[in-house]
Amino acid sequence: MEINLLKDIVIIFALSTLVNMVFNRIKVPTAVGYLMTGIVAGPHLLSIVHAEHEIELLAEIGVILLLFTIGMEFSLKHLLKIRRIVFLGGLFQVFVTAGAFYLVSGFYGLNWKTGIFIGFLAALSSSALVLKLLQERSELTSNYGRTVLGILIFQDLMLVPLLLFTNMLGNAQMDIGREVVVLIIKAAFIIGLVYAGNKWLLPRLLHLIALTRNQELFMMSIFLICLAIALLTYQLGMSLAFGAFLAGLMISESPYSHNAFSNLIPFKDTFTSFFFVSIGMLLDLSFVVDNFQLVLMSVMLVLFIKSIVAGGTGFILGHTFKGTVMVGLALSQVGEFSFILAKIGQANNILSNEYYQLFLSVAVITMGLTPFIIKASPPLANLLLKLNLPGILVNGMFPLKEIETPEMDNHLVIIGKDPSALKLAKMARYNKLPYISIIFDPLISKECIERGETVVYGDAVNEPILMKAHVDTAGIVVVSVGSLIPSMAIVDKVRLLNKKVHIIVRVKHVEDVKLLYDLGADQVFPEKFEIAIDMFNRILIKKLYPQKELNRILNHIRSMSLGEFIEKDTINRPTLLDDLPNMNIAAVKVENGSFIEGKTLIDSRLRNKTGVTLLAIKRGSEIIEHPTPRLVFHSNDIAYVMGNPEQLNFAFELFSADQHEFSPN
Repeated sequence: MEINLLKDIVIIFALSTLVNMVFNRIKVPTAVGYLMTGIVAGPHLLSIVHAEHEIELLAEIGVILLLFTIGMEFSLKHLLKIRRIVFLGGLFQVFVTAGAFYLVSGFYGLNWKTGIFIGFLAALSSSALVLKLLQERSELTSNYGRTVLGILIFQDLMLVPLLLFTNMLGNAQMDIGREVVVLIIKAAFIIGLVYAGNKWLLPRLLHLIALTRNQELFMMSIFLICLAIALLTYQLGMSLAFGAFLAGLMISESPYSHNAFSNLIPFKDTFTSFFFVSIGMLLDLSFVVDNFQLVLMSVMLVLFIKSIVAGGTGFILGHTFKGTVMVGLALSQVGEFSFILAKIGQANNILSNEYYQLFLSVAVITMGLTPFIIKASPPLANLLLKLNLPGILVNGMFPLKEIETPEMDNHLVIIGKDPSALKLAKMARYNKLPYISIIFDPLISKECIERGETVVYGDAVNEPILMKAHVDTAGIVVVSVGSLIPSMAIVDKVRLLNKKVHIIVRVKHVEDVKLLYDLGADQVFPEKFEIAIDMFNRILIKKLYPQKELNRILNHIRSMSLGEFIEKDTINRPTLLDDLPNMNIAAVKVENGSFIEGKTLIDSRLRNKTGVTLLAIKRGSEIIEHPTPRLVFHSNDIAYVMGNPEQLNFAFELFSADQHEFSPN
């Protein structure tokens, strides 16, 4: 490594650290900080970074690792599910966008070659930036995230034909027929390679390597697979990034993909930062200042046209209005692969130096605005939904088949599409607990409905969706959407509709607990905190701590973290039973034909026979507190009794239909 490159890396890291420390304080995404670092350090401002070519190489590695991890996270099965989005949606978005910009190019006085070329330049969006943001926001596998990914995949696939098209515009003597045949052969080879690698080759190879139990060897093999497949596809004329994505897909079905994914994250984040820095270095601020009106108009035009066309693509694919807005805004920027085409276009005199600089300015600025645009898209969509929009626009062209939700009372409502919510619904169904799920994902909703589950498709932030799930008469509502802002909005709406319902909310961080309790939640489950508590509980059990001491320690930890809200934690807060470690409270059902059925409390001699204390009886929806001696036990009553484990076992037998001649000593 040359010392100049090392100096440049140190400068980039130092500036990135400083800029992102400031940006973190004002809640600006790190990607923007890296772009700003590139602008400041680049040749057009301070010119303190000189190894531009080497920085671009590091940036390419970052994009390779980013697309590799996304491929592992997404999997080939998910890709096959969205094949309609990839080909139908991608084809529509790319060619309609290119056509729109070709028409606009006439106002700029461009010839037809340059107009078509700029149309395709503008049609491509930034896979590296958008997918990184979706990955950070855990929205990659969401409904709109899948559509965005599918369209971006198609755009990456279009890079090879567009390279061919660019060379054709610059060289009329090219043998087009031969090039197309070669392209088809290459595509068939790549498809076969991905299928074979995913099905047979890589799972077996990784298994053999994992058997060595050598983490260093395992990671080296992962890097080898990633870079080798990327290089192979590059040799076949495709981008390194797309090859890395295919390599990730090939590994995704392996049981070792999660281990590889977690170990690659630090490398991915480090090298990806160089990508955004290298993009920032392209921006010539003097050109932007000298042509401010032209650049501003061009930026607004690109954002507007791309948002409309990409949003229209989402609408055609069946998205609701909110999904349409989010898809459109997510794809509104110009992408990094356009830089490759632009350089070739400039070299072939398709694009003049002036328009090349204009393209660079628009591309960098739109990429810099993207993190803010994506963050603002959900609230913007919700704001627009308040307008009197047509029903087909609000619900989408292909709304999910409506199901009749039966009238319910005191039931469970589960809101969310994450694994926790889906498993909770499965448990409720298995135990015949009446429930309705609200899922904002048409694919998951459709699968659940086909299994016979009662599912309402829609965004639970909207009151009509909550009313369709009969939230106003529900007994318990579980909110498991993960993100804080939607959770807060849902809790607020649910509490307005039902003052008595018990609301349980899952959040990621303990710092978010206060906000949700203030809005009316009854039980807030800080996921990461409770996982740590559970792990520490297991450690204390393994260390043979007495139950009383164990409860005291865990309650103290919860009290320190939750503060005043420990009193709201009705499940984990300290009780009298913490001082009576051998005593438990159990709910026992009076079975039909059991010893105790039809007897009064005094006749059953419950306390004499078992030693337990009867605390209450639940009969239907009625709770009978402080039962009198003359109370008669009915079939299907739920008795709440307190005693030690041995006494409770005697009580279970007394209430069971299998023990007709119960006679404990």
